[in-house]
Amino acid sequence: MVLVFFAIPAAKIVGPKGVVCGVDVDKEALEELREKSMLAGLRNLRLKLAAAEDVVLCQQCADIVFVGIALHDFSDPLKVLQNVKKALKTGGRLVNIDWKKEQTPFGPPVEIRFSQREAVSFIERAGFKVVSVKDSGLYHYSILANLLP
Repeated sequence: MVLVFFAIPAAKIVGPKGVVCGVDVDKEALEELREKSMLAGLRNLRLKLAAAEDVVLCQQCADIVFVGIALHDFSDPLKVLQNVKKALKTGGRLVNIDWKKEQTPFGPPVEIRFSQREAVSFIERAGFKVVSVKDSGLYHYSILANLLP
């Protein structure tokens, strides 16, 4: 469901000359996203049913990779971030948004969430330079990182 929430607005922002790629293990979520994108007249989504640990969608093709409220869900977050690194062009950027590691009225259990420090550690170990870490609303934080040369 998260992919649906972020992919449609991203596809509208990049327009018909841009492409938004998405990976998810949830077949139904991908089908829902395909349906919603067609209804919205968007033809610039490329979706793959796979685990993010197991796939690199392209080699050095992406300007930005967005990990939306998911880093804590991966069985191997470091592997996912290494795959992200392979997909980014030189000068590419990673944007990660995730849940704060504190009790909130909704969201995943606190014990599976990553603190900002834990997420930064994964991102730096994968070969990125963290540019900023900020609150992103009441329940989330965002991390912006550049691909190291």
